[in-house]
Order: sequence, then C-alpha cells, then structure tokens
Amino acid sequence: MSQKDIWLFSLAVLTSPFSSATVATEWTCVCDVPSCKEETCVGKKCFVTEIVESDGHRRRTRGCFNTNVMEHCSSRVNGNMNVVVECCASDFCNKNLTTHLSVEEKGPDASVTSLVLMTVLPSLLILLLLFTILFWKVRQCNRKRSLARVNDFGDTEFLKASIVGDSTLGDLLDEYCTTGSGSGLPFLVQRTVARQITLVECVGKGRFGEVWRGMWQGENVAVKIFSSRDEQSWFRETEIYNTVLLRHENILGFIASDMTSRNSSTQLWLITHYHNSGSLYDYLQSTTMDSEGCLQLAVSIICGLVHLHVEIYGTQGKPAIAHRDLKSRNILVKENKQCCIADLGLAVIHSQSGDYLDIGNNPRVGTKRYMAPEVLDETIRTDSFESYKQTDIWAYGLVLWEISRRTIINGMVEDYRTPFFDVVPHDPSFEDMKKVVCIDQQRPNIPNTWCSDNILSALAKIMRECWYPSPSARLTALRIKKTLNKLKSSMDQTKQEC
Repeated sequence: MSQKDIWLFSLAVLTSPFSSATVATEWTCVCDVPSCKEETCVGKKCFVTEIVESDGHRRRTRGCFNTNVMEHCSSRVNGNMNVVVECCASDFCNKNLTTHLSVEEKGPDASVTSLVLMTVLPSLLILLLLFTILFWKVRQCNRKRSLARVNDFGDTEFLKASIVGDSTLGDLLDEYCTTGSGSGLPFLVQRTVARQITLVECVGKGRFGEVWRGMWQGENVAVKIFSSRDEQSWFRETEIYNTVLLRHENILGFIASDMTSRNSSTQLWLITHYHNSGSLYDYLQSTTMDSEGCLQLAVSIICGLVHLHVEIYGTQGKPAIAHRDLKSRNILVKENKQCCIADLGLAVIHSQSGDYLDIGNNPRVGTKRYMAPEVLDETIRTDSFESYKQTDIWAYGLVLWEISRRTIINGMVEDYRTPFFDVVPHDPSFEDMKKVVCIDQQRPNIPNTWCSDNILSALAKIMRECWYPSPSARLTALRIKKTLNKLKSSMDQTKQEC
C-alpha cells in the first residue's frame, strides 16, 4: 500500500458520514495524517490506523474521528487482514496506542516460539526432575548397598564393569546381594546380564515352558523360558524375587528377569543359578543314598521351607511366603548334595505387620498329585495364610516319602516312584485324587523295613504327622526343622564316638 493510499484511507476515516452524529465530548488527539495542518486535531474519538504492506513493513497513522460511533474501531477495515483501526477517548490517548494487529500478528515466529515454549519447557522441567530423582536414588544406593532396597536403576560404573566382563556372577551377587539384602540385582544390571546370555541346550520342558542351560561370560546359568499362557507365573516370580529378601542357600538363587524379543516373538526369561544335577525328581531316578544322605536332603528342603514361611520383622524385613506347589520337580539338587526350592509362580505372600494377604493373580492351580485334602474337597480357608502353609507341609511329607524310597537299607533299595503311583493314573484328574485322598483317605505306603533304620523310622513318623486330614493337626515347618536337626546332631555325635 502506497503512502498516497494511506493518506486517502485516513482522510476517508476523518470525513466519515457519521460526522453528523449526536454531539459528544471532544478530545485533543495526536494527528499525523496529511490532511492535518497541525500535529493535533480535535474530535469525538482518537484513532490509530496500522497497515501491514506486502513487504511486511508496518505503517501507522494517527488522527481523530468527528463521530462518536465506534463502527470503524477495533476492526479490520472491509475484512482486510492487513489494516486495522483502534480508537480511544481521552486527550492524546492515541500517542502510544497499540493496535490488535501489533499484538496478534507479530509474525509466525512469535507464535512458533510461544508454542515451543509451551510444549518443550514443561517437558524439560519434567526430565530435569526425573534426572534429579534418579541421581538421588543412585547416591542412596551407593551409601546403602548392604541394605535390601537397591534402587532399580543400578550403578553406572558397575554396569560398565559387567559389560566388559570384569565381574563374574559371584561378584555381582556379592556386590548387590549381601547378607540381609534383596535377592535380585538392580534392574538395569538384570537386563544387561540377560542380553549377554547364550542359550546352549534345553535341559527340561514342562507345562510352564522350557529350561535351558545358558552361558554368561563362561559361567553356566539356568534360563527358564515361560510360555505365553503362563505369563502370570513369570510376573509372580519376578515380583517376589525383586521385592522380597529371599537370599538363602536352600532357595534357588535368582540372577535376573527379562522380557526379551527373540526369533520375532516375545520371550519371558527367568535367569537363576544352574545346578547340574537337575531337579530332585531327576536326581532320584538315577541316584540312591544312605541314611545320612537322605537326612541331608530332608534337612535342606525343610530349611528352605522355613525361610519361606517365616516373616522377618523390621524395616528391612521379609513377609511370610507359602509355596503352594512344592514337589520333587520344583526342588533342585546342588553339588554339595543339598537342595534348594524353586518355582515361586504360585506363591502367596503374607505380612502380619503390614496386615495383608497377597495371593496373586495366577489362574494356574498346583499339581494335583501333591494337593492336600482340603484343597481337593475345596474346604481350604482361602482367607487364612496358615491354610496355605499347611498345604506345603502336606506336600513336604510326600517329597520326604520319595526320598526315603531311594535310601539303601540293609543293602536293599526300592525303585523311584511318585506319590500314589499305585492308585491313580500317570496324569491323575482332580476327581481321581479327591477319591483317593479325601474319600478313601489313602496315604503312601510306608514299608516295614524302614523301622529297622533309626533315621528312616523318624522320617516315617514325620510323614504321618504331615498327612493328617485336619490341617491344624499337622506339624509346622519350624517344628520339623528342629526335629531333623536334633536327629542330625545325634547321628553326628554317634559317628564321632565310633
């Protein structure tokens, strides 16, 4: 728009047909339109006209209206987006008056800048807050490494060491899982270890999925790969191992848990210590033992069960845990011929101090062959944690029977058999077990030959007290542990005297 156009527009405004409107108060205004003979004019309204030309340059003119009507004010003239008029009513009020065009149309850069500030700045603040929290947690972890709650994000220097191979699994667990600490490694370290494992051979299969022997920096590890239908068991075991103080020589050592993508599919991994002898079920198939070896297996299993069942009070305490699927296949044999309990996918957590009972969200049930009578006839009190512990005791008695059958007495030993092998099919149904255990009230046969051996005779007595129909009449894990330890001490003393 030329200078001439601006003058004509301003002149048109000044000579508007509304000049014949009713008389109102007149104001002295700044005037710089060509028609003004002086730097001021007198009118009913003062105005500022702002025009944006095609080259982006702004031109402002000031003057006065001879009408009190506001038709031209605060509007774009004839719909023109580049011309706007603002009015005011006081002496010299248009001297520094700003138009809407000045505020709204400062160009696209201003809008973009405002948008960026509105979206990016809050994000930066959130990231800064998260970084601060993370930094604080890492510092807390370094100061309290011997305590249970090692923070999930781990230690950067330590993570680097594990990547380049400066650490062994023993170093990792000693560093992060000292006595009284949590059972799992920090989350990032777990994922780092998981992604460095090479699967070597499949060593077992089950309804849950597969177990592989893997290698990590030259060390054997066990990798339990869950099937998609048993996802809840993986979540449950991961949850328990990462939040509960579970480190114990008779509980399977946990290393890491990871959800990884392999062969274009998602796999759920649980990585633990590897025990070459496999499960107690596998071990008993091919191995016999003397009374001392039998007692050692029995003691180690009950020690692990006691550790699960007991609640440790304090700020770094442990809730009580019931296994709910104790059986010979879920117990592993270590090189030192002690056992450790595995598979916590059905575990129940209870805290008397915290006043909660967490039974998880797993639709899977335990193994029918090892189910207690109250589970089979559905009279178990599902709101009582004691009820779940009592089912573990029933199952422990059955495992004890499996071990005892493979113990050599007077040069004789029986073949390995599963509990109730002679009265139910290989894969018994719920109704099969209910009839045998609840209706017929049958129990595994205890041979008379066991009475000739002091240890097996004592174990047979414990078995019977584990198999009472009334759950409350059964022994507790702690009571069994004390009895077996007393028996072991007596045997050790006899050996020393001899």
